[in-house]
Amino acid sequence: MSRRMANCRAIKGNGQLMSTVRVCVLRAALRLQGCRSLKEKRRRLGGLRDKFGRHSGLAVCESGCNDELARGEWQFVAAATSVPVVQKMLAEVERHLRGAVDAELLMLEREWLV
Repeated sequence: MSRRMANCRAIKGNGQLMSTVRVCVLRAALRLQGCRSLKEKRRRLGGLRDKFGRHSGLAVCESGCNDELARGEWQFVAAATSVPVVQKMLAEVERHLRGAVDAELLMLEREWLV
């Protein structure tokens, strides 16, 4: 039996089948050329929280460099019962970071937790 099938066959104490939740963290490091104030930084990157913070199954936070004008670090945590759903959510975030954010993308990294 495959590992995936074994996960699908996990049984709760009451005999019902339960699904395993898949969780992946996407970390992004950004550089904001010419950023002169925290207000400008929030304007340039604040749309990330607005755009992705309302998605069911996706959590968003600015995780580092909060007080640095020229840098930003963000984490996106996606959770769903299937790997393809998680991958689709994070692919949308990556596309947005690469094309619609007024900042240079320095690093993107995924880490599967479950």
